[in-house]
Amino acid sequence: MGIKRVSASFVYTLESSEPIIDGFVEYDEADGTIIRVGRCEEGEKVTQGALVPGFVNAHCHVELSHLHKKFRKGTGMAGFIDQINALRDWAGRDVKIALVQKWMDKMWSDGVSAMADISNDDSSFEVKRNHPMYTRTFLEVFGSEPEMCDDVMSDVMRLEKQAETIGIDAAPTPHSCYTMSPALLSASAAAGLEKGYVSYHSQESQEEEDLLISGSGAMYENRKRSGMSTPPVTGESSLKYFLDRLYAVKPGPYNEHILLVHNVCLSQEDIDAAKSVMNNVYWAICPLSNLFIHNALPPVRLMRSNGLDITIGTDSLSSNDDLDMVREMWCLHHNFPEIPMSEILSWASLNGARFLSKESVLGSFSEGKKPGIVLISDVDERGFVTESSRSERII
Repeated sequence: MGIKRVSASFVYTLESSEPIIDGFVEYDEADGTIIRVGRCEEGEKVTQGALVPGFVNAHCHVELSHLHKKFRKGTGMAGFIDQINALRDWAGRDVKIALVQKWMDKMWSDGVSAMADISNDDSSFEVKRNHPMYTRTFLEVFGSEPEMCDDVMSDVMRLEKQAETIGIDAAPTPHSCYTMSPALLSASAAAGLEKGYVSYHSQESQEEEDLLISGSGAMYENRKRSGMSTPPVTGESSLKYFLDRLYAVKPGPYNEHILLVHNVCLSQEDIDAAKSVMNNVYWAICPLSNLFIHNALPPVRLMRSNGLDITIGTDSLSSNDDLDMVREMWCLHHNFPEIPMSEILSWASLNGARFLSKESVLGSFSEGKKPGIVLISDVDERGFVTESSRSERII
């Protein structure tokens, strides 16, 4: 076994709340297994920057990489959906696959070791099959009309079988309240629960809330104008509606890993409702995507005060200029400067690994793990990311 050693001004093990100042990480050069971490001897030369475990991108749509730089910003969710419908299919299959390869390679070189990815077709499957990055693929379904449910579920089950045949971890998952009939939302959630994992777009915009609470707003008008059915007006939040659709197929409590994505309109009442029945709920935030679409951020301070298990995702290149986890962290630090860097890094790495049940391998610098080692440059004197920080995979 050949042992290699890297050092930096700060080493975030994510096993403790404080970084090691002028620290080192030793690893097996053959497979990246962490052997030891510690503080360098006085006078030992260290690289300027921070060493961190490989990231986990907790929410991405890498198959939408062909939409990079094609969308207008600030349109709101209804306007964003219109753009998706108009531009989603502009590229052929070969172009889509090539761009999936390009952006997964970039994420890997930037330090992403694992990803919870959304797929609507199989255009990312072969890239994922041969890529060093671990992915769990959530096969997202749509269908606003009740009579579509059986056909949609048959199609997604065939896609699941295709993924499993080539060795990709995958299962159906519901998209959101506003793109699905009640029956399809429940059926796809049930299929995900059976596999132990669900990822759900939850409370991404006020337009989504207005649709469920009062049957009004831009999204409601968008759906009606398109001749689509809308979900029932419940007078309550879209997250509570999702819980009702879970109850329809399986009584709680839920021990499966459930990822609620975006959470821009999350309230204390919603948090209490989710935590009362979900024993392994994670909360993904995608700040740059939220700013891109509707210039809003999730209530991070409320989420922290409730001790929620927060993860970080980049969303897609239709709603983001990059798939760069460090830029997401900088956005969070810039808007919530009181949050310790070690906590934000735990969201970007350890919590995502826990959601994917990969914490025994990924997420922290612990003896025997293989999380990947990433160097973040241009950190400040406290070891916090700055606007000019960039990440680079060491191993």
